[in-house]
Amino acid sequence: MNCIIIDDEATARAIMVQLCGNIPDLDVIEEFSGAMEAIKFLNQHTVDVIFLDLHMPGFTGVDFVQTLKNPPKIVMTTSDTDFAVSAYEYEAIVDYLVKPITLERFEKSVQKVKNAMVRQPSSVSPSGASQVGEDLYINIDRRLIKLKFNDIQLIEAKGDYIDIKTEKEPYRVHTTLKKIKAKLPEETFLQIHRSFIINFTKIIDIEDNSVLIEKSVVPISRSNRPELMRRLNLL
Repeated sequence: MNCIIIDDEATARAIMVQLCGNIPDLDVIEEFSGAMEAIKFLNQHTVDVIFLDLHMPGFTGVDFVQTLKNPPKIVMTTSDTDFAVSAYEYEAIVDYLVKPITLERFEKSVQKVKNAMVRQPSSVSPSGASQVGEDLYINIDRRLIKLKFNDIQLIEAKGDYIDIKTEKEPYRVHTTLKKIKAKLPEETFLQIHRSFIINFTKIIDIEDNSVLIEKSVVPISRSNRPELMRRLNLL
């Protein structure tokens, strides 16, 4: 069974290499300090398991998982115990190791990977994230917050961020409109402007070149208007 290690800290990578060395049938074929280098490697090589640090500059472990079309088994490593429950919402993630990692706990993690590999592979989405049906997880201040699709009213692009307006409160996330659009169910959400995606079921009123969602007036671009009109159940 081969593996790669992704962690921005050299000491943490060295510790993981040492731990892997205690498992006779586990071979470290490469280690990386950043996600981009690892992605390039995985485009050309196949591995059985990735030991992946959750918090890395500019590109979190969660971001990394979501970029993989056909992810191998993944074991997250971090000091953040708050992520443990949310980690299992991603089918590729089979375990979660909290630093500092003991050999005993590491051995149990490797066994979980082996058990997962002998089971029939689970179906994952093209992004590598689990198909949770009605939920979306967003990364806010190094914590994953679960949003129900039905609670999302609209999403607005704001430079390098997006603002997600929900029935309860707004959220600002460091991502792009294009990226979140790929995660949303097409039957419910529609991009009606280069800066706006709306929950189609939340429309209250349509007038001229705008729609009303709760108290928000959202512009409709000329190019997106035909699709909006096509979806309307007009009398």
